[in-house]
Amino acid sequence: MSKDKPKKLNFKAVGTVAADYLIIAAGAIVYAMSVVMFTSPNNIAPGGMTGIATMLNYMFSLPIGLFIFLMNIPLFVWGAVENGISFLTKTIIGTAFVSIAIDVLTPFLPAYSGDLIIVSIFGGILNGIGLGFIFYRGGSTGGTDIIALNIHKHFPYISTGNIILIADIATLIMAFFVYNSIESVLYAVITIFVSIKVIDSISYGTSRDNGKLMFIITNHYDDVSDSIMNNLERGVTLLDGEGAYSGEKKKVVMCAVRPQQVFKITSSVKKIDPNAFVIVTTAGTIRGKGFLKKNSLVTAR
Repeated sequence: MSKDKPKKLNFKAVGTVAADYLIIAAGAIVYAMSVVMFTSPNNIAPGGMTGIATMLNYMFSLPIGLFIFLMNIPLFVWGAVENGISFLTKTIIGTAFVSIAIDVLTPFLPAYSGDLIIVSIFGGILNGIGLGFIFYRGGSTGGTDIIALNIHKHFPYISTGNIILIADIATLIMAFFVYNSIESVLYAVITIFVSIKVIDSISYGTSRDNGKLMFIITNHYDDVSDSIMNNLERGVTLLDGEGAYSGEKKKVVMCAVRPQQVFKITSSVKKIDPNAFVIVTTAGTIRGKGFLKKNSLVTAR
């Protein structure tokens, strides 16, 4: 009677996962530095759950990191119900890393109390670098990301970018009443703006481009197409191709994606077909559903 051979440990896959979490952890530390050193001590609420937790800390001296995580718990449950717990794994871990880093580093990092323009700019830079690292490896810090994704799932005509923007505006309005200062709101706007620009730069360089175009050559094009359409809700086009040397007929999967989705798609493709040939190129402008609206001059968030 033959025995099943034990499965070999895939060291490459383990290394990739380890790298993911190391980079997410590094991003969480940088993000925490933004909150602890710049935004929180200067009454700047940088949007989302971090902004709300910053205001709670100001009013009641509650730990920012702990309350970021506690406020996210109902959203984790909602996200798991809508998308499955596996979809949220890196989001939960990313949020936990950020929460722990903020509260652990608070007693040790000095708070900068100089020029508020410098506070806003450097707070935004560190915020963007931290989130950029987290997003780059497929993570998230929960909060408005989960809300936007779930609402967009039920109301696809409302873009996730608009939902996040509305949430940020609501946080800024709250900040005005909490701090009783229009300056705090204006400095927060600077921080958010700088953060977005830094995130974009980390995701796909310093160009002003709107997205990425991916060409994937694989014999498993059906599985790859299903994964992209179902998991990331991006449209896919199948192109007919032919190998110039072999003359073999092939299908080429083409899809336009957000820069932060490139890593997720590449990882998914490699799981399905380790021998897949993936080409990623910059798209100067992408107009259509999910990207720039017709005649729009502003890059969609």
